[in-house]
Amino acid sequence: MPKYDYVALDNRGKETKGTVEVASQNEAIGRVKEMGLFPTKIVETEKGQYKKSSQKKTRSASRAGGKKGGALNINLSIPGLGGKVKPKVLTAFTRQLATLVDAGLPLLRGLRVLEKQERSGVLKKVLGELALSIEGGSTFSEALAQHPKVFNRLFVNMIKAGELGGVLEVVLKRLAEFSEKAQKIKGKVKAALFYPVAVLIVAVGIMILLMVMVVPKFKEVFAGMGVKMPKFTLLVLAISDAIRLHILSTLGAVTVVVILFMLAIKTKIGRYVWDKIKLKMPILGPVISRVSIARFTRTLGTLVSSGVPILQALTIVKETAGNVIISNAIAGVHESVKEGETITAPLEASGVFPPMVVSMVDVGEQTGALPEMLLKISDNYDEEVDNAVASMTSLLEPIMIVFLAVMVGSIVIAMFLPLIAMITNLSGAGEGGGAGD
Repeated sequence: MPKYDYVALDNRGKETKGTVEVASQNEAIGRVKEMGLFPTKIVETEKGQYKKSSQKKTRSASRAGGKKGGALNINLSIPGLGGKVKPKVLTAFTRQLATLVDAGLPLLRGLRVLEKQERSGVLKKVLGELALSIEGGSTFSEALAQHPKVFNRLFVNMIKAGELGGVLEVVLKRLAEFSEKAQKIKGKVKAALFYPVAVLIVAVGIMILLMVMVVPKFKEVFAGMGVKMPKFTLLVLAISDAIRLHILSTLGAVTVVVILFMLAIKTKIGRYVWDKIKLKMPILGPVISRVSIARFTRTLGTLVSSGVPILQALTIVKETAGNVIISNAIAGVHESVKEGETITAPLEASGVFPPMVVSMVDVGEQTGALPEMLLKISDNYDEEVDNAVASMTSLLEPIMIVFLAVMVGSIVIAMFLPLIAMITNLSGAGEGGGAGD
């Protein structure tokens, strides 16, 4: 009889792992549920890969109206599903589905309508599979959980909470608003970084052109004149020779450095150090910090206001934080809440969150309006992100212009220093010869 490894959450949101020996994957799911656990991952031990769960599951007795119910979230990978859906496309789908469901269109029919008009091949295929799963007896959240590459845990758990509360259309609207705000902030940061990145690329291009085409011509002139060159000029000429004559070695060295850096930040220590550096950067640091805090408060506020249990919500937020430092702080909050304590104390102890955020969360806890307070904090930090991005742009533009001028100017000066020295020597020799006459 095959064995299945499982990962599940208990009623308090704590992750549990184990193994069951059953005949099939469906029986493994049932066995884990009988233990009072919420399975999130089922793997057959012998094959070592995830299997697609059966789409013909028993319809939950608590489902209202045929499509709203309390099925458990089974987050199983599907080996056959390839590719990802762009966030912008997924946001548009969520908004359109929310509009259709709010207008009274049945969920299954809404999915079919969106499937027909969808241009993205990956999402079109996924929508068809979602419709088939629902026709086979799955809830919407179960169907979504079968596509973890497209719908993350945040999406699935909010839909599940909407099904349990009978407010699927409300949750879909919140998801659409959440995605739109996240995309808006991401777009502003990208737009702010476009100019400095463009200037940097132009600067690198000009430097390579000068080093490969212009500097060697000066070197030939200097060699023919027999001029003694300054150290700075010799340095520039050496760099030029390295780029021009050892281009493969130079590219190889740069590639190795980039690969080592990418491997380093994938390790636990490397990722921690890099995320800490990002938060401490002089210009980018404040922007990254504000974006992380806005994401944390918006995600947690949206989840809790949609009916997701606080411990499960904190687990999801920790996984989607995008920064190890923030994630560790959220892990401390999770442990504190699990022990029956407050959210405020670990937030303050982490040293990551500003006093204003800690105070507002404290007030939200004491007044019982934590979700609303979290969403207010996220709205406030959205505005702060706008201001931080504007400040970053105004600082980076002159810095990049000065950087370009210094780099190009240094090369020009290095090339003219020998000429200046030669002219000075000739002038000195001329004056010396005149005095001797």
